[in-house]
Amino acid sequence: MTFDDLLRRAAALVRPDRRAVLGIAGSPGAGKTTLAERLVRELGPVAAHVPMDGFHLADVELDRLGLRDRKGAPETFDAAGYAALLNRLRSSGELVYAPGFERVLEQPIAGAVPVPPSARLVVTEGNYLLLGTGSWVRVRAELDEVWFCAPDEQERVRRLVARHEEFGKSHEAAVAWVSRSDERNAELVARTRERADLVLTSAQLPVP
Repeated sequence: MTFDDLLRRAAALVRPDRRAVLGIAGSPGAGKTTLAERLVRELGPVAAHVPMDGFHLADVELDRLGLRDRKGAPETFDAAGYAALLNRLRSSGELVYAPGFERVLEQPIAGAVPVPPSARLVVTEGNYLLLGTGSWVRVRAELDEVWFCAPDEQERVRRLVARHEEFGKSHEAAVAWVSRSDERNAELVARTRERADLVLTSAQLPVP
C-alpha cells in the first residue's frame, strides 16, 4: 500500500451529510503527526488536522492531581472533552475551534486550531484513540476509521529522543524521560493495535 492509496482511502471517507473523522493512533514517536499533516496538505481545504494533544491537562492541574511525573499517560488528558469536540465536529458544519498544544511551553492552547466549514474530513491523531477504558471508549465511537502507525521500534525511539532534545531536554534527560514515561505509555498503546482498521508499517509511513 502506497501513500497514494492512503490518500484515496482517506478521501473516500468524505460524506455529503456530515464531516468524517479519521483517527491516526500509535505509540509516542510513531509518526502520527507526520502522516496526518501530509494527508491534510495533499487533500487541501477539504481536510483539517486536529491533534489530540490539545487535550493535555495543564501543568497546574497535573500538579494539583499529583500527576506531573506521569504527563502523557491516559489519565493526564481530558478524554471526555476530546470526545465531545469530535462529536461536535461530526454533527456540525460550522466553524469550530479546537485547542492546540505548544511544544516549547509544553502546554495546551485554547482555540488555536480552526476547522472551517470547507473541511469535510478531520484528521485527528494521538496515542490513545483505541484505548478501551474510561472516556476513551467515547473517543473511538466518534471515529469513522482508525489507522495505527507501527514503524521500526528502534527508529521510533531514536526519533522520540531527538524530539525531546529539540524542545529543550539534554540528551541524558531525554533518554531518561523516554525510558521512564514514554515507553510505559508505548506498551499500553501497542496493546490497542488489534482494534485498528488499518496497520501501517515503516514501508507505508512518510519519512519525518
